[in-house]
Amino acid sequence: MELVAAGAARLSPMGLAALPDAVARPGYDRASLRVGIVHLGLGAFARAHLAAVNEAALHAGADRGWGICGVSLRQADTRDALAPQDGLYALALRSADAAGRPRQQVAVIGCLLETLVAPEDPQAVLARIAHADTRIVSVTVTEKGYCHDPASGRLNLDHPDIVHDLGQPLAPRSTIGFLAWGLQQRRAAGLAPITLMSLDNLPGNGHLLRGMVLAFAEQVDRALAAWIASSCAFPCSMVDRIVPRTTDDDRRQVADALGVHDAWPVLAEPYLEWVVEDRFVAGRPDWPAGGARFVAEAAPFETLKLRTVNGAHSALAYLSVMAGWATVDQAMAQPALKAYLAALMQDEIVPTLPALPGLDLAQYQARLLQRYENPALKHQTGQIAMDGSQKLPQRLLDTVRARLAADLPIPGLALAVAGWLHFLRGVDQAGRRYEIQDPLADVLTRQYALAEQAAQEAGEGPAAMLAWTESLTSLAPVFGDLGQDPRFVRAVAQAAQSLRSQGVAGALVALAPSAPR
Repeated sequence: MELVAAGAARLSPMGLAALPDAVARPGYDRASLRVGIVHLGLGAFARAHLAAVNEAALHAGADRGWGICGVSLRQADTRDALAPQDGLYALALRSADAAGRPRQQVAVIGCLLETLVAPEDPQAVLARIAHADTRIVSVTVTEKGYCHDPASGRLNLDHPDIVHDLGQPLAPRSTIGFLAWGLQQRRAAGLAPITLMSLDNLPGNGHLLRGMVLAFAEQVDRALAAWIASSCAFPCSMVDRIVPRTTDDDRRQVADALGVHDAWPVLAEPYLEWVVEDRFVAGRPDWPAGGARFVAEAAPFETLKLRTVNGAHSALAYLSVMAGWATVDQAMAQPALKAYLAALMQDEIVPTLPALPGLDLAQYQARLLQRYENPALKHQTGQIAMDGSQKLPQRLLDTVRARLAADLPIPGLALAVAGWLHFLRGVDQAGRRYEIQDPLADVLTRQYALAEQAAQEAGEGPAAMLAWTESLTSLAPVFGDLGQDPRFVRAVAQAAQSLRSQGVAGALVALAPSAPR
């Protein structure tokens, strides 16, 4: 990260009034805010989504009890960047005009009042969760942050962080440990229950979070688990906004717009969707003022987003990394890939979706492809490709199961899954190496080596790829029982053979004539 030069003018509360007129800024008295939301996982997405919507709610309402305390669970870099700015940072919404020229709208977000680093002071984090003013604890910790088995959905009691946390009530490491021990402190102090809310891309994310917290609490104190189960709320939600990593060049561009330096601005597309179940036990902000939608049941919207937005994103990412297409807009400039994604959604994903009255699915798909084409974001395909073992089950494999249950073909989905398996070799088609960033990286590396050995022993051609695929899809933590379904294994093996023999571009072209219409 590029540091702000010593002596350079820095974004600060004192300088808000002097910012250019085009820059939006807090229109409320920040000094009057109190922390009511504790957010675990203070990454770019939370700052570009939750905080942005919450900022609009603060402008729209008089309740000043909805400031945010952001918690970094691993590193101090976000705190170190934002603390000298009193938590202020810029959000730059980037798009392109009709001629493809980039444009941006910049706003300074003021509702982040406090930043904590969990490893430095875990007791401060627990105290915030247990504070009388806290009414909501939200999380964006990605799929791997739940310490669960993605295939079964159960808490992994053998996970090193969970093993540690069960014996360390004052110094937990994991999201689940912080939540359970923080709730234990609330209950012991006689404080009111709160709402715990997942904003991660997981099916039934509220149900999953509840299950993980209860499973942990059961190991600690059954009375605590009973209190959580009967008193606290865990609404499910669907969140959607593309948020790429911030680069040093982005910092320079934002500094030009602000007239001062911001150590860590965040970028996002203008599009934002947030559907959340209206189940809160201690009140909630006026988030609809920022574009959120409260519903009775989020599941249909979760399924829509996971299978279309996230499923297509993952399919794009693995094929693109192998082909050497570094950004999403660069990948979308490849006609064969764009046609593949359109067919994947229309022919294989959409027929598995639940009914969503009032939603124009054709328009939704067309807009999604337009969002991917946004040249102003420069969203790295390698970023999307991270943690595939945690993402595939809900992004692609649930759709595979739905189609196989209806005895429907899966050529496009099989190519996406084969793309991930192909990606695991760690070398793209041009021979460039990249790191497999995944919580199961060691397991995947070993299994990939076994698959290569199985392929060599099986001979050449389709037989080798079938043996290779059988070995990799036997990974139960990822594939569950799908590895036992010959229809799935054969389809993925065929797609893998096409990728091996023809490369990504060739495989995409070869698939197009045979894809169902």
